[in-house]
Amino acid sequence: MKFVDEASIYVRAGKGGNGCLSFWREKFVAKGGPDGGDGGDGGSIILQADAALNTLIDYRYTRSYQAETGEGGKGRDMTGSKGIDLVLTVPVGTTVIDEDTGETLGDLTRDGEQLKVAQGGLKGLGNTRFKSSTNRAPRQTTKGTEGEERSLKLEMKLLADVGLLGLPNAGKSTFIRSVSSAKPKVADYPFTTLVPNLGVVKVKKHQSFVIADIPGIIEGAADGAGLGIRFLKHLVRNRILLHLVDLAPWDEITPAEAAVIAVNELHQFSPTLGARERWLVLNKIDMVPEDELEERCQSVIDALGWEGPTYRVSAISGEGTQVLCLDLMTALDERRLLLKESPEEREAEDEMRRQIDEEGRERIQSYRAAKRAEAQGDGFDDDFDDDDYDVEVEYVK
Repeated sequence: MKFVDEASIYVRAGKGGNGCLSFWREKFVAKGGPDGGDGGDGGSIILQADAALNTLIDYRYTRSYQAETGEGGKGRDMTGSKGIDLVLTVPVGTTVIDEDTGETLGDLTRDGEQLKVAQGGLKGLGNTRFKSSTNRAPRQTTKGTEGEERSLKLEMKLLADVGLLGLPNAGKSTFIRSVSSAKPKVADYPFTTLVPNLGVVKVKKHQSFVIADIPGIIEGAADGAGLGIRFLKHLVRNRILLHLVDLAPWDEITPAEAAVIAVNELHQFSPTLGARERWLVLNKIDMVPEDELEERCQSVIDALGWEGPTYRVSAISGEGTQVLCLDLMTALDERRLLLKESPEEREAEDEMRRQIDEEGRERIQSYRAAKRAEAQGDGFDDDFDDDDYDVEVEYVK
């Protein structure tokens, strides 16, 4: 199964059924009068979050959806049947955007949550409705109205409390394997992680949080290099970012340089996301000679001008991870309590997420526009499709 976290679809609600023009005709009944029934309302288009889904792959191949039209009215005051609503299931964490206006229609963040994206057309009225003391044989009816139609963009973002940020081989996958039951692929080469992974970290009984392992970013990620621009948006809903830095890098880049590259790419993708709460995690301390450890750690802190929380861990041995997870749980609990009690904080949180969404969307659209212009300028792609420049990868069992 492929991992697809964006899709564009066209939806059209059903038209309302027309009202009926009819008069009662029955033997021995003179001048029976009007008996035309109303039509039925058209079906609406509804999106529903489903926790069993983890990708938008179905909407990559089927892009047009139409709800059922309402049935027309009939004689003997019979109302036409209502068109059946069309319910489309999407993963939890899907944002729905009107492509024509850029308006965000809603976020589906809970299993079973629904969002009506296209209202069905209203029913037409039969001639019975127009009967009066002065109009005993009305011939007026109304037609059902057209249903709403929309071009929608669906964006799936992982729902996690904590997100892991860092260059390839910083040890993010090893860290999530160490602190949770998730088992992402781990190997001694870069770009091992090709899709986001989620893990549940159980700190104490009835206390846990969700952590997301995002594919590593490289220099130029915000401009489309590597996988970074595709997955940076998944950090939007994380309340805390853990910036993992490899203290024993496999290539010639120093830990300080690696740390600066990751932060710069984060700020270029979205300045607001760059201002999100972030903790520094210095990883692989067990692979650094003891007499060099302090110097390497301090070089990263100095390069970033870092004044926030700092942790030294070894993801592979688990050293330092328990303290980090306990502190994360405490901070997340305090944040949840604050959001619960303060409407101002909730409003500020929602505004920050909207701003990150907007900045990230503009960055991705700018990248795709540049790639489209490049392809058309070379004359090699007369039938350009944005999907040509999306990364689609298969899950590895």
